[in-house]
Amino acid sequence: MLTHTRTTRIEWGDCDPAGIIFYPRYFEIFDISTTMLIERATGMKKIEYLKAYAIAGHPVVETRAKFRLPTRFGDEVAIESAVVACGRSSFKIEHRLTHAGALAAEGFETRVWVARDRDDSTRMKSQPIPPEVVARLTHGGG
Repeated sequence: MLTHTRTTRIEWGDCDPAGIIFYPRYFEIFDISTTMLIERATGMKKIEYLKAYAIAGHPVVETRAKFRLPTRFGDEVAIESAVVACGRSSFKIEHRLTHAGALAAEGFETRVWVARDRDDSTRMKSQPIPPEVVARLTHGGG
């Protein structure tokens, strides 16, 4: 399965008054990491693959996290994201956020490949993930 690792710094705006990351910020970090993983798989920036595949996106339909160690303002962290399952129109990603080699947080997402409903543009409808994207997500290509 495809993996992607990136690093980022915990900024002041990510933290609560005690200087510890405010937990919803982890979900933002995971969301960005998912986009970067799919960009790697498709070889395109998000704006490009949305147009190329005529989709509205890949929204989260289920998410959860485990918080193991606090991260603080100024910490450099690494986020490893991996596709762990890929179905007809959905896929699962796991994220591991580490600080100084120690596991600080884990994130788990299920996402669905969607397009606007042709009969009602205010609604989205799941779409099959294109075979070439499935191949790249499941075999690490891209």
